[in-house]
Amino acid sequence: MHSAVVTPEGDRIRWVELPGEEPARVYLHGLGSTSPAYFAASAVHPLLAGRRSLLVDLLGHGHSDRPEEFPYTLEAHADALANALDAAGAGGGAELIAHSMGGAVAIVLAARHPRLVSRLVLVDANLDPIPRTPGTAGSSGIASYTEEEFLAGGWAEVRDRVGAHWWSTMRLAGRTALHRSAVHLAAGTTPTMRELLLELRIPRSYLLPEADGPLPGAEALEAAGVAVVPIPDCAHNIMLDNPDGFARATAAALAHD
Repeated sequence: MHSAVVTPEGDRIRWVELPGEEPARVYLHGLGSTSPAYFAASAVHPLLAGRRSLLVDLLGHGHSDRPEEFPYTLEAHADALANALDAAGAGGGAELIAHSMGGAVAIVLAARHPRLVSRLVLVDANLDPIPRTPGTAGSSGIASYTEEEFLAGGWAEVRDRVGAHWWSTMRLAGRTALHRSAVHLAAGTTPTMRELLLELRIPRSYLLPEADGPLPGAEALEAAGVAVVPIPDCAHNIMLDNPDGFARATAAALAHD
Protein backbone atom coordinates (compact mmCIF):
# COMPACT_ATOMS: atom_id res chain seq x y z
CA MET A 1 0.00 0.00 0.00
CA HIS A 2 1.32 3.44 -1.01
CA SER A 3 0.19 6.80 0.33
CA ALA A 4 0.75 10.53 0.06
CA VAL A 5 -0.24 13.55 2.13
CA VAL A 6 -2.65 15.56 0.01
CA THR A 7 -4.06 18.28 2.30
CA PRO A 8 -2.47 20.89 4.58
CA GLU A 9 -3.99 18.98 7.51
CA GLY A 10 -1.99 15.88 6.67
CA ASP A 11 -4.77 13.71 5.20
CA ARG A 12 -3.54 10.84 3.04
CA ILE A 13 -4.72 9.30 -0.20
CA ARG A 14 -3.72 5.64 -0.52
CA TRP A 15 -3.37 3.38 -3.50
CA VAL A 16 -2.35 -0.10 -4.58
CA GLU A 17 0.41 0.01 -7.17
CA LEU A 18 1.36 -2.58 -9.78
CA PRO A 19 4.83 -2.16 -11.33
CA GLY A 20 5.29 -1.81 -15.05
CA GLU A 21 6.15 0.51 -17.88
CA GLU A 22 5.49 4.24 -17.91
CA PRO A 23 3.44 6.30 -18.43
CA ALA A 24 1.36 5.30 -15.45
CA ARG A 25 -2.27 4.27 -15.62
CA VAL A 26 -4.50 5.55 -12.86
CA TYR A 27 -7.74 3.75 -12.03
CA LEU A 28 -10.47 5.73 -10.25
CA HIS A 29 -13.58 4.30 -8.60
CA GLY A 30 -17.11 5.63 -8.30
CA LEU A 31 -19.11 6.91 -5.34
CA GLY A 32 -18.94 4.58 -2.36
CA SER A 33 -16.50 2.23 -4.09
CA THR A 34 -12.77 1.47 -4.04
CA SER A 35 -10.40 1.07 -6.95
CA PRO A 36 -8.70 -2.19 -5.83
CA ALA A 37 -12.07 -3.94 -5.56
CA TYR A 38 -13.36 -2.68 -8.91
CA PHE A 39 -10.22 -2.62 -11.05
CA ALA A 40 -7.69 -5.18 -9.81
CA ALA A 41 -8.74 -7.81 -12.35
CA SER A 42 -8.75 -5.26 -15.18
CA ALA A 43 -5.26 -3.96 -14.39
CA VAL A 44 -3.79 -7.47 -14.75
CA HIS A 45 -5.93 -8.55 -17.71
CA PRO A 46 -3.65 -9.72 -20.57
CA LEU A 47 -4.83 -6.82 -22.74
CA LEU A 48 -3.99 -4.22 -20.08
CA ALA A 49 -1.17 -5.74 -18.00
CA GLY A 50 2.43 -4.57 -18.04
CA ARG A 51 1.86 -0.88 -17.36
CA ARG A 52 2.58 0.81 -14.05
CA SER A 53 -0.91 0.97 -12.52
CA LEU A 54 -2.15 2.99 -9.56
CA LEU A 55 -5.49 1.85 -8.12
CA VAL A 56 -6.34 4.98 -6.16
CA ASP A 57 -8.92 5.46 -3.41
CA LEU A 58 -10.20 9.03 -3.29
CA LEU A 59 -10.36 10.82 0.05
CA GLY A 60 -13.24 9.56 2.16
CA HIS A 61 -13.27 6.18 0.43
CA GLY A 62 -11.67 2.78 0.79
CA HIS A 63 -8.21 2.84 2.35
CA SER A 64 -7.78 6.62 2.16
CA ASP A 65 -8.34 9.02 5.05
CA ARG A 66 -11.82 10.34 5.82
CA PRO A 67 -11.37 13.94 6.96
CA GLU A 68 -14.51 15.52 8.37
CA GLU A 69 -13.56 19.06 7.34
CA PHE A 70 -12.79 18.26 3.69
CA PRO A 71 -15.45 19.72 1.34
CA TYR A 72 -15.60 16.70 -1.04
CA THR A 73 -16.44 18.84 -4.05
CA LEU A 74 -15.35 17.45 -7.41
CA GLU A 75 -12.74 20.20 -7.56
CA ALA A 76 -11.41 19.35 -4.09
CA HIS A 77 -11.24 15.66 -4.97
CA ALA A 78 -9.35 16.53 -8.18
CA ASP A 79 -6.87 18.79 -6.40
CA ALA A 80 -6.18 16.16 -3.72
CA LEU A 81 -5.69 13.55 -6.43
CA ALA A 82 -3.28 15.88 -8.24
CA ASN A 83 -1.17 16.07 -5.08
CA ALA A 84 -1.15 12.27 -4.82
CA LEU A 85 -0.09 11.83 -8.46
CA ASP A 86 2.72 14.33 -8.04
CA ALA A 87 3.90 12.55 -4.89
CA ALA A 88 3.74 9.21 -6.72
CA GLY A 89 5.90 10.52 -9.55
CA ALA A 90 3.02 9.93 -11.95
CA GLY A 91 2.65 13.57 -12.90
CA GLY A 92 4.12 13.34 -16.38
CA GLY A 93 0.84 12.62 -18.14
CA ALA A 94 -0.96 9.61 -16.74
CA GLU A 95 -3.68 7.65 -18.52
CA LEU A 96 -6.84 7.78 -16.40
CA ILE A 97 -9.42 4.99 -16.45
CA ALA A 98 -12.26 6.29 -14.35
CA HIS A 99 -15.69 4.94 -13.42
CA SER A 100 -18.85 6.89 -12.58
CA MET A 101 -18.02 9.63 -10.02
CA GLY A 102 -14.35 8.89 -10.63
CA GLY A 103 -14.90 9.89 -14.23
CA ALA A 104 -16.28 13.25 -13.17
CA VAL A 105 -13.23 13.77 -10.93
CA ALA A 106 -10.94 12.74 -13.79
CA ILE A 107 -12.49 15.31 -16.14
CA VAL A 108 -12.05 18.05 -13.54
CA LEU A 109 -8.48 16.90 -12.90
CA ALA A 110 -7.66 17.10 -16.61
CA ALA A 111 -9.19 20.58 -16.83
CA ARG A 112 -7.51 21.97 -13.68
CA HIS A 113 -4.19 20.11 -13.92
CA PRO A 114 -3.67 19.37 -17.62
CA ARG A 115 0.00 18.40 -17.24
CA LEU A 116 -1.06 15.37 -15.18
CA VAL A 117 -3.35 13.69 -17.71
CA SER A 118 -2.44 12.40 -21.17
CA ARG A 119 -5.72 10.60 -21.97
CA LEU A 120 -9.09 9.71 -20.46
CA VAL A 121 -11.11 6.52 -20.57
CA LEU A 122 -14.42 7.34 -18.90
CA VAL A 123 -16.53 4.40 -17.76
CA ASP A 124 -20.23 5.34 -17.60
CA ALA A 125 -19.13 8.58 -15.96
CA ASN A 126 -21.30 11.44 -14.72
CA LEU A 127 -21.29 14.29 -17.23
CA ASP A 128 -24.28 16.36 -16.14
CA PRO A 129 -26.00 17.49 -12.94
CA ILE A 130 -28.75 15.12 -11.79
CA PRO A 131 -31.89 15.83 -9.77
CA ARG A 132 -32.03 14.75 -6.14
CA THR A 133 -34.49 11.88 -5.96
CA PRO A 134 -35.60 10.65 -2.53
CA GLY A 135 -35.98 6.93 -2.11
CA THR A 136 -33.53 5.93 -4.83
CA ALA A 137 -30.06 4.41 -4.67
CA GLY A 138 -26.93 6.21 -5.75
CA SER A 139 -25.91 9.82 -5.61
CA SER A 140 -29.37 11.24 -6.37
CA GLY A 141 -30.88 9.40 -3.41
CA ILE A 142 -28.03 10.16 -0.99
CA ALA A 143 -28.04 13.83 -2.01
CA SER A 144 -31.76 14.11 -1.24
CA TYR A 145 -30.96 14.01 2.49
CA THR A 146 -29.56 16.92 4.41
CA GLU A 147 -26.22 16.08 5.98
CA GLU A 148 -27.87 15.95 9.40
CA GLU A 149 -30.57 13.56 8.16
CA PHE A 150 -28.05 11.31 6.48
CA LEU A 151 -25.79 11.04 9.51
CA ALA A 152 -28.75 10.53 11.85
CA GLY A 153 -30.03 7.46 10.04
CA GLY A 154 -30.44 8.16 6.37
CA TRP A 155 -27.28 6.14 5.71
CA ALA A 156 -29.06 3.02 7.00
CA GLU A 157 -31.92 3.56 4.55
CA VAL A 158 -29.36 3.90 1.75
CA ARG A 159 -27.66 0.70 2.93
CA ASP A 160 -30.90 -1.19 2.56
CA ARG A 161 -31.52 0.21 -0.94
CA VAL A 162 -28.11 -0.24 -2.55
CA GLY A 163 -27.80 -3.98 -1.94
CA ALA A 164 -25.07 -6.17 -0.51
CA HIS A 165 -22.55 -5.78 -3.34
CA TRP A 166 -22.37 -1.99 -3.38
CA TRP A 167 -22.65 -1.78 0.40
CA SER A 168 -19.59 -4.02 0.75
CA THR A 169 -17.46 -1.04 -0.36
CA MET A 170 -19.82 1.80 0.52
CA ARG A 171 -19.62 0.83 4.20
CA LEU A 172 -15.89 1.67 4.10
CA ALA A 173 -16.55 5.29 3.11
CA GLY A 174 -16.83 7.99 5.74
CA ARG A 175 -20.48 8.93 6.11
CA THR A 176 -19.78 12.64 5.88
CA ALA A 177 -17.56 12.01 2.88
CA LEU A 178 -20.19 9.85 1.19
CA HIS A 179 -22.94 12.42 1.63
CA ARG A 180 -20.90 15.45 0.58
CA SER A 181 -19.45 13.63 -2.42
CA ALA A 182 -22.95 12.64 -3.53
CA VAL A 183 -24.30 16.17 -3.07
CA HIS A 184 -21.52 17.70 -5.14
CA LEU A 185 -21.67 14.97 -7.77
CA ALA A 186 -25.40 15.57 -8.19
CA ALA A 187 -24.83 19.33 -8.43
CA GLY A 188 -21.99 18.95 -10.92
CA THR A 189 -19.55 21.69 -11.83
CA THR A 190 -19.62 25.07 -13.56
CA PRO A 191 -19.01 24.65 -16.48
CA THR A 192 -20.51 21.17 -16.39
CA MET A 193 -18.34 18.07 -16.65
CA ARG A 194 -19.70 17.55 -20.17
CA GLU A 195 -18.66 21.07 -21.19
CA LEU A 196 -15.21 20.58 -19.69
CA LEU A 197 -14.85 17.27 -21.52
CA LEU A 198 -15.75 18.86 -24.85
CA GLU A 199 -12.98 21.43 -24.42
CA LEU A 200 -10.18 19.02 -23.52
CA ARG A 201 -7.55 18.41 -26.19
CA ILE A 202 -6.36 14.95 -25.21
CA PRO A 203 -7.59 11.55 -26.45
CA ARG A 204 -10.90 10.80 -24.74
CA SER A 205 -13.19 7.78 -24.81
CA TYR A 206 -16.53 7.16 -23.11
CA LEU A 207 -17.63 3.58 -22.42
CA LEU A 208 -21.28 2.89 -21.59
CA PRO A 209 -23.58 -0.13 -21.31
CA GLU A 210 -25.08 -0.95 -24.69
CA ALA A 211 -28.40 -1.73 -22.98
CA ASP A 212 -28.73 1.89 -21.85
CA GLY A 213 -29.32 2.98 -25.42
CA PRO A 214 -27.71 5.97 -27.13
CA LEU A 215 -25.75 8.30 -24.88
CA PRO A 216 -27.46 11.71 -24.70
CA GLY A 217 -25.36 14.25 -26.54
CA ALA A 218 -23.22 11.58 -28.21
CA GLU A 219 -23.11 13.40 -31.53
CA ALA A 220 -21.60 16.51 -29.96
CA LEU A 221 -19.09 14.44 -28.02
CA GLU A 222 -18.02 12.54 -31.12
CA ALA A 223 -17.79 15.77 -33.10
CA ALA A 224 -15.37 17.03 -30.43
CA GLY A 225 -13.25 13.88 -30.76
CA VAL A 226 -14.63 11.79 -27.91
CA ALA A 227 -15.02 8.13 -28.91
CA VAL A 228 -18.35 6.83 -27.58
CA VAL A 229 -18.22 3.05 -27.18
CA PRO A 230 -21.23 0.88 -26.18
CA ILE A 231 -20.29 -2.31 -24.32
CA PRO A 232 -22.63 -5.35 -24.51
CA ASP A 233 -23.72 -7.66 -21.69
CA CYS A 234 -23.25 -5.27 -18.79
CA ALA A 235 -24.85 -2.71 -16.54
CA HIS A 236 -23.22 0.29 -14.82
CA ASN A 237 -20.28 -1.72 -13.40
CA ILE A 238 -18.94 -2.58 -16.84
CA MET A 239 -15.57 -3.84 -15.64
CA LEU A 240 -17.22 -6.34 -13.28
CA ASP A 241 -20.15 -7.39 -15.48
CA ASN A 242 -18.17 -7.99 -18.69
CA PRO A 243 -14.45 -8.10 -17.83
CA ASP A 244 -13.27 -9.21 -21.27
CA GLY A 245 -15.47 -6.73 -23.12
CA PHE A 246 -14.26 -3.97 -20.82
CA ALA A 247 -10.60 -4.91 -21.31
CA ARG A 248 -10.97 -5.02 -25.10
CA ALA A 249 -12.72 -1.66 -25.23
CA THR A 250 -10.29 -0.06 -22.80
CA ALA A 251 -7.24 -1.34 -24.67
CA ALA A 252 -8.68 0.06 -27.89
CA ALA A 253 -9.47 3.36 -26.19
CA LEU A 254 -5.92 3.64 -24.88
CA ALA A 255 -4.67 3.26 -28.44
CA HIS A 256 -7.19 5.80 -29.76
CA ASP A 257 -5.86 9.15 -30.97
